[in-house]
Amino acid sequence: MMGAQQGALYQPLAERLRPQSLPDVIGQQHLLGEGKPLRVAFESGEPHSMLLWGPPGVGKTTLARLMAQAFQAEFIALSAVLSGVKDIRDAVERAEFVRATSQRRTILFVDEVHRFNKSQQDAFLPHVESGLFTFIGATTENPSFEVNSALLSRAAVYVLKSLTEDDLSQMLDKASAQELDGLVFTAEAKQSLIASADGDGRKLLNNLDITARAAQAKKVREVDSALLAECLGDALRRFDKGGDAFYDQISALHKSVRGSNPDAALYWLVRMLDGGTDPRYLARRIIRMASEDIGLADPRALRISLDAAEVYERLGSPEGELALAEAVVYLACAAKSNAIYMAYKQARAFVAKDQSRVVPEHLRNAPTKLMKELGYGKLYRYAHDEPNAYAAGETYMPEGLEELRWYQPVGRGMEIKIAEKLAYLRQLDSDAD
Repeated sequence: MMGAQQGALYQPLAERLRPQSLPDVIGQQHLLGEGKPLRVAFESGEPHSMLLWGPPGVGKTTLARLMAQAFQAEFIALSAVLSGVKDIRDAVERAEFVRATSQRRTILFVDEVHRFNKSQQDAFLPHVESGLFTFIGATTENPSFEVNSALLSRAAVYVLKSLTEDDLSQMLDKASAQELDGLVFTAEAKQSLIASADGDGRKLLNNLDITARAAQAKKVREVDSALLAECLGDALRRFDKGGDAFYDQISALHKSVRGSNPDAALYWLVRMLDGGTDPRYLARRIIRMASEDIGLADPRALRISLDAAEVYERLGSPEGELALAEAVVYLACAAKSNAIYMAYKQARAFVAKDQSRVVPEHLRNAPTKLMKELGYGKLYRYAHDEPNAYAAGETYMPEGLEELRWYQPVGRGMEIKIAEKLAYLRQLDSDAD
């Protein structure tokens, strides 16, 4: 099986199938289709610096190589994971040599560019500006946060997408026909193999390579679900704990809770647990949700969230994860209010820009004789000695801020009662004036 390729198995299948021309590229048609941005860039006759932002295994390196091929340019590749300042200097010297000896362009490709620090990224700037090389950076992280603004301003940003099931199916069929002597898959096995890749073409081909080797060893030409399970085991879906996939999913969980959809909230919670995120991190975020999106509309939400975190600490995984699920579902179903969150933000913003106002004398403590003689606390009214345990008309804010009202209870849950109470107390204030 696999005929002439048997002796070349040391080279990964993903590398053997790397596209050699633009029409060979599978996926990214929103960038490579007729009239689309990257197609126009290839056809322009003049390369430009760019950042290719997308998840792993979607063709970033391939596109950079094809760009160099299209413009007959020298191709220099660096990995920010393995390279340092010396490697950058060596790349600059090589680009200068190429320009001096052949007048050819150089394309410098930097994989995982977000892993370079600020000074390393800055090292590229003068050479991008001088035209010594065209810079192409690949990143799985949002370049707005991870790439220096100076470098970002000199490069176009193209967003690559995870490969669709159709893309992966086409890739699988192509690999089987061209490299694996027509190895075939049952419909169920094919679907499982595609699902295991989770939009990552390199992962699909690596899993396919492993499976093909096993099929060859067993001398079978058809792969079924049993063989696939034997080869791949319980391989987890792709889940980048430190990247955008992580933050996108926690955002989806939070928004599902805020949107009162318990099923969606449960789905995203389980997706993250299944992907390997730390349940303690999820517990902390759930506690935050209780404060930010529910608040005093249902104070039990915060207590249930804290209890869930404690249960997880006691039981661990998988038993403790059920408590997190219980908290997420409760929060999704609870009455919603962001009144505390908004009031806190407004208070923080006000204090940050306001002057340092003095504490009114009647609110000051007077532990010494001198302080008492100065009038500290003299006119303070003890609320418990007043009707309704409320000192109607009393002021507690610094002078000039008496009318500020940051906390505005919503008409949901317990905050309905809170709003009624505050309205009653303010009426007492009004009557006391």
